[in-house]
Amino acid sequence: MTSVKAIVANSATTSLAPGRIERRDVGPTDVEIEILYCGVCHSDLHTARNEWAAWPTVYPCVPGHEIVGRVAKVGSAVRKFKLGDPAAVGCMVGSCGKCASCRDGLENYCDAGGTVFTYNAPDAHGTAPVTYGGYSKQIVVDEKFVLRVPAKLDPAAAAPLLCAGITLYSPLRHWRAGPGKKVGIVGLGGLGHMGVKLSHAFGAHTVLFTTSASKVADGKRLGADEVVLSRDAAAMEKHARSFDLIVDTVAAAHDLDALTNLLRRDGTLVLVGAPEHPHPSPAVFNLLFARRSIAGSGIGGIAETQEMLDFCAEKGIASDIERIRPDGINAAYERMLKGDVKYRFVIDMSAL
Repeated sequence: MTSVKAIVANSATTSLAPGRIERRDVGPTDVEIEILYCGVCHSDLHTARNEWAAWPTVYPCVPGHEIVGRVAKVGSAVRKFKLGDPAAVGCMVGSCGKCASCRDGLENYCDAGGTVFTYNAPDAHGTAPVTYGGYSKQIVVDEKFVLRVPAKLDPAAAAPLLCAGITLYSPLRHWRAGPGKKVGIVGLGGLGHMGVKLSHAFGAHTVLFTTSASKVADGKRLGADEVVLSRDAAAMEKHARSFDLIVDTVAAAHDLDALTNLLRRDGTLVLVGAPEHPHPSPAVFNLLFARRSIAGSGIGGIAETQEMLDFCAEKGIASDIERIRPDGINAAYERMLKGDVKYRFVIDMSAL
């Protein structure tokens, strides 16, 4: 095993601090990645502070699942990567590999419950009680869960694509956003700003919903055809029964009926934000009388994530980021809580 520098959460109530963790030795199918950049996701904050009852945090915890770096070592059986290659790791580092979902390339929905998340998941290799994420100098991952980073992508701005990018790309692709479709994106944060960019790139008529008038201009800059202030009842009513798809990125409990009212017959509201508390129950008749659906979507499989990276490189899409040093992570968390970031923090791990 190798001792590695990291940024560590030691409890739910203390600040993240420098520390050291153990990484396993490189096995035959493993790739060791020197981490250059790691995006900061709201899930990192929730986990560091043990805010998800369904997924208790095991301490010490090292968050981070938007990882971009370069290959430092490869195992004897590795064929897809060589020393020095740019490489990336997203939200998962393993799965059962045998179930129907895994065989379909949807390891994120492993039917056996075998998806191994990049941090705070049981570590099958026994190196530590749980997996440790990208707030660290290096990571060792099986080749199957390592992604290529196209040369056209800026590595720092590409990091958030590994979570925020695929989280929006997957539902837009699955529900066939494209020309002739009207797509709504709810919320303009780390996820929402990627949703606007990707929906626009898919060719859909893209409408951003926000509670903040200050975000109207930025929404249009990012590619929204229209921006609607969701607290304006008249503005919302103008869009009643008109959307094919709405993707809701908001990570706080809120009334979903205002959004399902906007769906046309057979339209779908897809939830990708993960709130700490449940949403209020939606009105059932709102769904019955127009055959509307409420669905969920979580990240994407490895093949789809690679497809997303290649698509973003082709279309010139990356995340809008603010680079921070490792010692700025606690201040970044406080700013995230205030919505004070446009639109994703990325840690420069060279400064660790």
